[in-house]
Amino acid sequence: MAEKTEKAVKYHKSFYSCSASVLCAFADDAGLDMEQAKAAAAPFAGGKMIKCGAVMAAEYVLAMKYGKDTDKISEFEKEFISRNKSAICRELKSGLRTCRGCVTDSAEILEEMLSNS
Repeated sequence: MAEKTEKAVKYHKSFYSCSASVLCAFADDAGLDMEQAKAAAAPFAGGKMIKCGAVMAAEYVLAMKYGKDTDKISEFEKEFISRNKSAICRELKSGLRTCRGCVTDSAEILEEMLSNS
């Protein structure tokens, strides 16, 4: 497991929300400090935006890093869905994937995308 993915999983094990776990692990890539990352992640937690909070956090990082390049966000979401069959929180939580699994997959995909750019 890569460094930032490990960090995201560690945060989730420490009771951070799914979105805060991912966004805090990649805060530097989004140009945020930890407190800003926690605050920015709050609206995405627990499927509040319908989509998985870990996915929303990763897409936030991509938007902050690449601006209006929506191809990056589409690429991320396509890979997440190929691994998990959905990006909708309630569908994932109803048996497709655990929250920890979504955090891990989101962080792995994001870390790979950032290292390849």
